Amino acid sequence: MNAIDLKRPDLGTPEKESEIMVTLEIDGVEISVPQGTSVMRAAAMAGTSIPKLCATESLEAFGSCRLCLVEIEGRRGYPASCTTPVEAGMRVRTQSPKLQDIRKGMMELYISDHPLDCLTCPTNGNCELQDMAGVVGLREVRYGYEGENHLKLKKDDSNPYFTYDPSKCIVCNRCVRACEETQGTFALTIDGRGFASRVTAGQKDSFLASDCVSCGACVTACPTATLTEKTVIMMGQAEHSKVTTCAYCGVGCSFIAEMKGNEVVRMVPNPDGRANQGHACVKGRFAWGYATHQDRMLKPMIRSRITDPWREVSWEEAISYAASEFRRIQAKYGRASVGGITSSRCTNEETYLVQKLVRAAFGNNNVDTCARVCHSPTGYGLKQTLGESAGTQTFDSVRKSDVIMVIGANPASGHPVFASQLKRRVREGAKLIVIDPRTTEMVKSPHVEASYHLKLMPGTNVAIVNALAHVIITEGLHQPAFINERCDVESFDEWAEFVSLPENSPEAVAEITGVPAEDIRGAARLYATGGNGSIYYGLGVTEHAQGSTMVIGIANLAMATGNIGREGVGVNPLRGQNNVQGSCDMGSFPHELPGYRHVSDTTVRSQFEAIWNCTLDAEPGLRIPNMFDAALEGSFMGLYCEGEDIVQSDPNTQHVTAALAAMECIVVQDLFLNETAKYAHVFLPGSSFLEKDGTFTNAERRISRVRKVMPPKAGKSDWEVTMMLANALGYPMHYRHPREIMDEIAALTPTFTGVSYKRIDELGGSIQWPCNDAAPEGTPTMHVEAFVRGRGRFINTKFFGSGEKVTRKFPLVLTTGRILSQYNVGAQTRRTHNNVWHSEDRLEIHPHDAGERGIAEGDWVGIASRAGQTVLRATVTERVQPGVVYTTFHFPESGANVITTNSSDWATNCPEYKVTAVQVTRVSQPSAWQRSYNRFNTEQLKLAGEERIALDAK
Repeated sequence: MNAIDLKRPDLGTPEKESEIMVTLEIDGVEISVPQGTSVMRAAAMAGTSIPKLCATESLEAFGSCRLCLVEIEGRRGYPASCTTPVEAGMRVRTQSPKLQDIRKGMMELYISDHPLDCLTCPTNGNCELQDMAGVVGLREVRYGYEGENHLKLKKDDSNPYFTYDPSKCIVCNRCVRACEETQGTFALTIDGRGFASRVTAGQKDSFLASDCVSCGACVTACPTATLTEKTVIMMGQAEHSKVTTCAYCGVGCSFIAEMKGNEVVRMVPNPDGRANQGHACVKGRFAWGYATHQDRMLKPMIRSRITDPWREVSWEEAISYAASEFRRIQAKYGRASVGGITSSRCTNEETYLVQKLVRAAFGNNNVDTCARVCHSPTGYGLKQTLGESAGTQTFDSVRKSDVIMVIGANPASGHPVFASQLKRRVREGAKLIVIDPRTTEMVKSPHVEASYHLKLMPGTNVAIVNALAHVIITEGLHQPAFINERCDVESFDEWAEFVSLPENSPEAVAEITGVPAEDIRGAARLYATGGNGSIYYGLGVTEHAQGSTMVIGIANLAMATGNIGREGVGVNPLRGQNNVQGSCDMGSFPHELPGYRHVSDTTVRSQFEAIWNCTLDAEPGLRIPNMFDAALEGSFMGLYCEGEDIVQSDPNTQHVTAALAAMECIVVQDLFLNETAKYAHVFLPGSSFLEKDGTFTNAERRISRVRKVMPPKAGKSDWEVTMMLANALGYPMHYRHPREIMDEIAALTPTFTGVSYKRIDELGGSIQWPCNDAAPEGTPTMHVEAFVRGRGRFINTKFFGSGEKVTRKFPLVLTTGRILSQYNVGAQTRRTHNNVWHSEDRLEIHPHDAGERGIAEGDWVGIASRAGQTVLRATVTERVQPGVVYTTFHFPESGANVITTNSSDWATNCPEYKVTAVQVTRVSQPSAWQRSYNRFNTEQLKLAGEERIALDAK
């Protein structure tokens, strides 16, 4: 799996496998294939390649290019092999003089309207049209150049990542079909008829101005240079490649990094990738340029005070300084005065080492991760009900869903590759229920429309889930047989009595949520009786004061209706960052060791102590919010922060920055000098996913390999830096490669017992945990025979309104989310051409609320909350409902978290980002916070610049 052929053989469109086998003869060779297989695919399975241009493995057969014609004994004419299914006893000839003439004639027609600039064409050597011309033996073109042609059609360069050259288009329709079938955007069409037909984006728009989402499916599908990556045009064809895993969202797409030396030419979605199956989104496909961006910090730096300029030093000096400061702080304030934050962007191996450093070298459990502020309620809620802190299904499982419920998530923006699968299933007939305060792309998009959109007020999730359960129980729509066999009946009886209370009826809940009772009843009946029912949820569930309660409520629904333990059903959290699941698995929470085992368990702790050769603390450490509070109290003075920008990502920015300013040593390890680094005393350069070996674990528990495609630009991978710090602190770590770290993880973590790099390669590139003696090939579907905890546990979910109350002073509710082109705090995507689509965070406001305040589209508006205030430009839209405003948080200068408060989930302290009471007014200048931000940022850049000038002078 280290390399892959740049010219991967294509077997033609894969058909749905049938258990019935059909025997036929192809070119005199007898072969048996599943019923429904195309002649083209059967021939490929027999080792015969039939010429083709319009056929490709990822798309439905089309039969337009007329190159794949064959002869079938007893049948008139020359049928297209890609659209002709096999039949028992069929005798097929793929080669004959007549077929040769037909194919050569068709190729001559194609080439007669195609530029003959192969030597200077960017796809020279990797062009299917060029290949097929050679295969059919075309040597001359007798007509076409002097008459009417398309050779002078204008090229469209509007998209920042690829070009569209219509003069080279052969109208094979592959790009149009990829946009429809693979992506589901329907942005491309064939305009015109006959000789005048050409591919067009939208209503003859440019690609940039159209509905195209730049997923790259059309570019991947194109057999010529019509659609070509600009990096290929600039750099030429790659000469080697490696398979790796995307470092953006929790889908975990597999990519082939095509390289020239140590430079990436392009990232091609891996057709064998289990999570993405050859598809991608604009981020993973194109937005990898941040890895070589000029903003990368490549030298370690230190300073005594945050008002001092940075001083570049050697790795040894930086590590020695950090270690001595941590030891000084512990000697002065006590062992518990320092801690660490692991990264959900780093590998499992790197995350494991950071939590090990905290527990073994610092000698405490003060370790936490960004999952604290996103999916910690998932871990708590699913553990309490089902027994395991992870999703239950593969992404492929959605193909067998009959009813799909999406709660508090917009996969089209946050998890677009999975969204394409989901929407495809809806187009095939599955029913969709969306529970979201906004009208997202999931509610209505081309050929996809939700059967129900429960447009609730933010903060009322638990009320809705209780009302859904009320209908299911009071109308007898639950599954008693499943409950009696698989669940704790006593807890079910108690829960059923609770949800049946009048206060949980749709009619009572309608007053709280703003959702009509009949819609709630309809959605509940559909989910309970519509066949296989699956639930997918996101941060709109977890980032609430009752986030854990809502996760429990979702699990209750699934158990009550028997929608657990098989394909097409389940409870599926959509993880935000690429390794949120992995960071949790690796023991990044202060109360849990790797594998979700409590630090107070003496037996478990002794296993780690024996291998780690140290004594571990039995008491849970500080969570991130506790660290901030303790810093302000003067008892938590040192922090090692790897790959997280807590100043931009955590709520109530003023509280966070005050806590960081109070600390005496902050060590930041990252790619860029981020917002948190402004408060750091030591900066350690990080390495991008292209510069490291290891594994990521995606939202479906899939452990996939990350492979180094270029040397670390700062000289060291992240795991090596952590190891150096541990050694400097006096705790020995001597790993030679990340595979050795994974071997240690497997030895200590029951769900990872069967995981190794070798085993991952043997199983085709990934493994889904649990992977052990009981499941040597991994576990695609959880809780098949029984729940991990034994019997499923129902828990009552009483609704309590958010502590964030709207008042006359703060009459609107702010909720937050993401957009397709940007990612998380924007550190990566803001340093790419993705800014073309989204260059600033904006505030969405309903026309009614805007009108009351005299706000027009594009106006600057002030948003004030109980925590602070900031200024954004307004977008007036009915995507939000009256009383609700919405923004993203991708740009630090926007200050979205300046106005979010410290309100958090009762069980996990996950911040309540989704409910903040605010007032919005029209303004003409930035807020005080933004002026402070800009001034501070300018001063930091000035100091860094002066320091560099001084160094250059030396």
